[in-house]
Amino acid sequence: MKRAVLYMRVSTLDQHPETQMHDLRSLAAQRGLEIVEEYTDRISGAKARRPGLDQMMKDARRGRFDVVLVWAFDRLARSVKHLIEVLDELSHLNIEFVSFRENIDTGGPLGRAVVVIVGAIAELERSLIVERVRAGMRRAKLEGRQIGRRPLDIDRMAVLRDRDHGMSLTEVAKAHRISRAMVSKIVREQRQPPGHKGVVPAPPQTQQNRLPETAA
Repeated sequence: MKRAVLYMRVSTLDQHPETQMHDLRSLAAQRGLEIVEEYTDRISGAKARRPGLDQMMKDARRGRFDVVLVWAFDRLARSVKHLIEVLDELSHLNIEFVSFRENIDTGGPLGRAVVVIVGAIAELERSLIVERVRAGMRRAKLEGRQIGRRPLDIDRMAVLRDRDHGMSLTEVAKAHRISRAMVSKIVREQRQPPGHKGVVPAPPQTQQNRLPETAA
């Protein structure tokens, strides 16, 4: 017998989830499912965080049930994008999804087709997001705008002066709001001779004094 959970949601505190609960319990009995948990949220569907739904998804990742029963799509997800994300994750976890009102069951042929479509839409959405980010970066480069974190504006001479006056690496770093590693790098670069790349130059070759050769 498959383990099933019920998820109910009402938008306001004066509403009651009993109607949804009755329909879902009857549906579980008809399908011969064992109800192992019931999750309820009394909160607007537009809210990003819902304790009941969040706990259900945590239990899903722990493999505590096999089927999710909901009364309708809009009871589960706050948007089409959110619905796609939830269905996609449940599919990857090998958990069936059943909606009472829409009569969708991902355990059947039609339901599996829905999962395939949902997965394709989710992949398309991810690809579009990546492409939009790349297009934005290309446009920023063409316009001469800075991409990523701006370089630190550090008074290197002041850092070196404080270090020469005996301040520790930690004290200098706190005074200039930089890391100890940056202080060490500035000091090291100052002590390093120009053009030095960490390679020891070969000693210059000395010419031996030779007597001029005389013609035989």
